[in-house]
Amino acid sequence: MQTLQERVRELIIDIPNFPIEGIIFKDILPLFRHSDLVKELVSEMANELRVHNPTALVAMESRGFLLGMPLALELNIPFVCIRKKGKLPGEVNGISYTLEYGQAEIEIQKSALSPTDRVILHDDVLATGGTANAAAQLIQDTGAQLVAFSFLMELNFLNGREIIGLNNVAIHTFAQF
Repeated sequence: MQTLQERVRELIIDIPNFPIEGIIFKDILPLFRHSDLVKELVSEMANELRVHNPTALVAMESRGFLLGMPLALELNIPFVCIRKKGKLPGEVNGISYTLEYGQAEIEIQKSALSPTDRVILHDDVLATGGTANAAAQLIQDTGAQLVAFSFLMELNFLNGREIIGLNNVAIHTFAQF
């Protein structure tokens, strides 16, 4: 019988040359056609994260939202969004950073977290670590404590763990590629 990790990995498919030439995109959308599997995945991921006693889960736009919200519900904690520049209402804090294939800017609402929060940062993939590192900085700028990173998958060959590891925060990845 296959493990949960094996069943999840086989549903994540490679899309060559997307979004640009030379990139192999990991498409997680086929996974979401299997609701029982996703429920099992969310439960497993939440069980690993409980040890950090989180008080909020912050997820990255947009694919991080797909498991971020169910994880927050499973952990019974608030869900907070980090979005691309200009997508959030109200007062925001922002940061610019470099992607594997360009520049980006992300923002968080200033009132979303408090200094007493213990935050898990969730995204779909740990690649080069640039997005996670920028998001970690946004969270830390609110005064909240980042207690763990959470990713559905990690692309080991891009060494993103080395970049975000500089934050001295636990890193949880469900599937390795």
